[in-house]
Parts: sequence; C-alpha cells; structure tokens
Amino acid sequence: MRLEEAAAQIVAAGRRLDALGWVPATAGNFSVRLDARRLAVTVSGRHKGFLTTDDVMVVDLDGVAEDSRQRSSAETLLHCGIYRRFPEAGAVLHGHSIANTVLSRAAGESLTLAGYELLKVFPGLPTHEAEVAVPVVPNDQDIARMQRGLDALWDGMPGGMAAIPPGYLIRGHGSYVWAPDMPSALARMEGLEFMLRCALEERSLR
Repeated sequence: MRLEEAAAQIVAAGRRLDALGWVPATAGNFSVRLDARRLAVTVSGRHKGFLTTDDVMVVDLDGVAEDSRQRSSAETLLHCGIYRRFPEAGAVLHGHSIANTVLSRAAGESLTLAGYELLKVFPGLPTHEAEVAVPVVPNDQDIARMQRGLDALWDGMPGGMAAIPPGYLIRGHGSYVWAPDMPSALARMEGLEFMLRCALEERSLR
C-alpha cells in the first residue's frame, strides 16, 4: 500500500474512534502495513481525533523510523510484534475505552466473551453460539519486555496459531486488535468494545 493511502486511512480511523470516545487526550495509536518490512504508524503525542496525514510516519518491523527526525509511540513495538507474528495482519488499532480499562483491571489472565451476536467479528465464529477468551496481559513500561511476554503467550496457545484471537487487553490500559485491512480492524474494534461495554453493564446489574 502507498503511504498516502495508509495515512488517509489512519486519519479517518482516528476521527472515528475519537467520536466513540475510545482515544481520549493523546491515547491510542494506529498502523497500517505498507509492505513485508514496513508499516505506517501514528507519531507520538498527537490527539487521534485531530490527526493529519503529516502525523503518520514509517518504521520498519523493528520499530526503526525511516526519518530519524520523527518519533513514534514506544508502543509501536507492539504493532511490530503483531505484524511479525501474523502475516495476514494489515492494520492494527489500539484504544482506551472505559469498558476495556475497567474490565481488564478486574480480569484474570483472560476475559471470556460468550453468547454475543457480535462474536462473529472474530474469525471462525459465524454465530453467537461460541465464546472467545480475550487475553489480558500485564501493563509494563518496558514495551520490549511486554512483547516478549506476548510472544511467549502466543507460542504456548493451545491449538497453535489458528486459536489465537486477533486482539488482547493490557491490564488497566487498553485494547489491541488487528485485521487484514483497516475497515476490518475498525469493525473488529467496534465489535469487541460493544461486547466489553455489555459485560461491564451486566456487572452493574448484579
């Protein structure tokens, strides 16, 4: 994909997720795969609802910027980890909703979502008669160490690569999802966040 097209998709995603309240202040980051070795990603410190195409930069799969004058979020390494692990990943979204923050603080090593119609946003789940255990990983300011933990989690997943859900939560921090392209990633994020909001509302009724 050309950088110009990827940047336009990222800007539009920022406006969409900002309107939904999932990227407050300068929270969140987004990326799109450009080719086998490079990705376009948001620069550090920008409000995602007010991005321009100048707020998108290029890094390689080790997180090294093509233009050394630009700085991406430290969490870019988590995007790189997804692209290295999952060749089918074409876009990655990271957001901070109230639901994913609160529920991840209360969850164990995973958060099970079951019986929701929107489970079909995950691959291989055509109906609500299924469940997904969304991994919850510890927050860590050492992003490289966090990625090593994710790699270990994925390596140990029963059922191998096919069993890995295309998303996870960072405890008390936010959610990550990925998909083959940006429209699919947005749909996956919206589906996940809807189910998390439902789970949070259900807890308030107990």
